[in-house]
Amino acid sequence: MFTTNWCGYCRNLKKRLDAEGIGYQEVNIEEVPGTAAIVESFNGGNQTVPTLIFPDGSAATNPRIDEVRSRL
Repeated sequence: MFTTNWCGYCRNLKKRLDAEGIGYQEVNIEEVPGTAAIVESFNGGNQTVPTLIFPDGSAATNPRIDEVRSRL
């Protein structure tokens, strides 16, 4: 899960994932070099977060918790 410190959508999704017991690895694109480019590659050149990459290699930007559940 790609995030930033200031992203309210990221905080909300993390709370929902935690409440559902869904594990994730958080990567802050402002702190980890090269990760902003990964996010841009999934979002038409935009650094839009939260961006989740699923085990099958697909991605979702700012997904609802039900979408995350169904894709896992």
